[in-house]
Amino acid sequence: MLSDCKILNLYAGIGGNRKLWDCDNVTAVELDENIAAIYKDFFPNDKLIIGDAHEYLLDHFSEFDFIWSSPPCPTHSRTRTMQKKKIYPDMALYQEIIFLSKWFKGKYIVENVIPYYKPLITPNMILHRHCIWNNFSIRNIKFKKLETCKKRGERDFLQKEFNFNIEKYLGIDKRKILRNCVIPEMGLHILNCAMNEDIVKEEFLFARQDAEPQADNCI
Repeated sequence: MLSDCKILNLYAGIGGNRKLWDCDNVTAVELDENIAAIYKDFFPNDKLIIGDAHEYLLDHFSEFDFIWSSPPCPTHSRTRTMQKKKIYPDMALYQEIIFLSKWFKGKYIVENVIPYYKPLITPNMILHRHCIWNNFSIRNIKFKKLETCKKRGERDFLQKEFNFNIEKYLGIDKRKILRNCVIPEMGLHILNCAMNEDIVKEEFLFARQDAEPQADNCI
């Protein structure tokens, strides 16, 4: 039962993936205090940890039934090839995939952008604009392509699309935070699949079906 499921939401951001979850037993981990404060406002009943999600996973993985991990994507993003500064890809992504596949007894998903290189571990699937590594069946459906280009009004568009109003918050890059969100309908769809409730509300299917995998938002 979902009501009995202990969920760990790593690299939680403002909670795009968690937006439509109807559950009370969620622990979220976010490193940035300003972003964590927004998550707490939207999801006051969740247990919020301000800290290193990578280390928290290592220390607490066995306490949960379902784990969602969204490691930082900028070092893997295809936009990286357009940047002047050359940096190493962050291998924490693959550390977590290997760790969870070997040691975690529950259900898990690790998501990241489609990278500029051939993935070192082949994803189980590409869903929307995400590579997915997981250990349960996820039905592949199409979601609405979101506006991702830099243009006037994009932030307002994304706030309306995600039903997140973050205008009052300071000290954050609002556009970037919104662009990096997992769309809420995808978050719900994946959780439903994990809980053997592979049903997406009909209005989501009709409102969001459209397209091939699109360019990532990570910057």
